[in-house]
Formats: sequence, C-alpha cells, structure tokens
Amino acid sequence: MTQPYVIDQMISAKSIAARIEELSREIKDTFSDAEKLVVVGLLRGSFVFIADLVRELDMNVEVDFLEASSYGDSMESSREVRILKDLRGEIAGRDVLVVEDIVDTGFTLSHVTELLKTRKPKRLETIALLDKPTRRETEIKATWTGFEIPDEFVVGYGIDYAQRNRNLPYIGKVRFT
Repeated sequence: MTQPYVIDQMISAKSIAARIEELSREIKDTFSDAEKLVVVGLLRGSFVFIADLVRELDMNVEVDFLEASSYGDSMESSREVRILKDLRGEIAGRDVLVVEDIVDTGFTLSHVTELLKTRKPKRLETIALLDKPTRRETEIKATWTGFEIPDEFVVGYGIDYAQRNRNLPYIGKVRFT
C-alpha cells in the first residue's frame, strides 16, 4: 500500500508538447538520410512520450518496444536491470532511436544501449523526456533531453508511482503527506 501523497504540477502538458516539436525537428535533421527509423520505446513509462514523438516525426518510422525494469513498485532503483520484454524486430544495420521516460541513475539506459549495440545497429541514438543529472551513477547521457529536473519523485505523462498516475497529461512532483 502506498503512503498518502499529493501531486504538484512541475511541467505542463503545453510545455511538453512544445518541447517535443523542437526535439522532433532535431531528430529529423539527424536522421535525414535514414530510409526508416526504428523507434524503440522503453516500457512502460515511455509509452505516452513515444506516441506523441512519433506523430511529430515526418519520416518513415517503425515502432518497437523493450521492457526493462530496475524499480518494480519502489521509488528507488535496485541498480539491477532486468529485460522483461525484448524487441520483436531486428535492428542490425538499421537506424535506431531509443526513447526513455526518465534518466535517473542511468543504469537502465546504459544497460539497454549496451545490449542494443551488440545487435549492430547502423546508428543508435537516445532521447529521454526527463533527466535527473544529480542522481547519475553511470556515464550515460541521452543524445536529446526534453527537460532537466531536480532530484524529485515525479509522475504523469506515462510515468507512474506503484502503477498510478500514468494518465496525467503533465509531469507532477509527488509530495508525501
């Protein structure tokens, strides 16, 4: 059972939409020579972000998903990354963009990118909606970042706390009461 909490809005839905438009232009420029871009969403937290992002990408895209976990229902990373669902398609020789909801300690994104590099993509880039650089315990940095945030526990826009609040249209800071 979760302890009682309130949610304070941190990043509005309007700000998120505007930032995704900017990021999509940069991604299209970077991958302008790509025949097709394989967009890999890290489940579950990235599903809202990936849906909005691919709708802004005016290019040929293929969407696939990988589910990795280092949190479970906890607020703290276990630092042990488990792959719960692997890609359905092949990425060898293809342009790949990994979409992450939030880079915190960096263990998940680092583990996933190292795993995907072994599959020999033509090019592998990463994007994270949120980045908490003060929490980083690895050398990983996303190619693109939507917003840098302080060390706060956040929910909304696909990000949950114990499978709650994913459906909020904004990013909110959790404050325990």
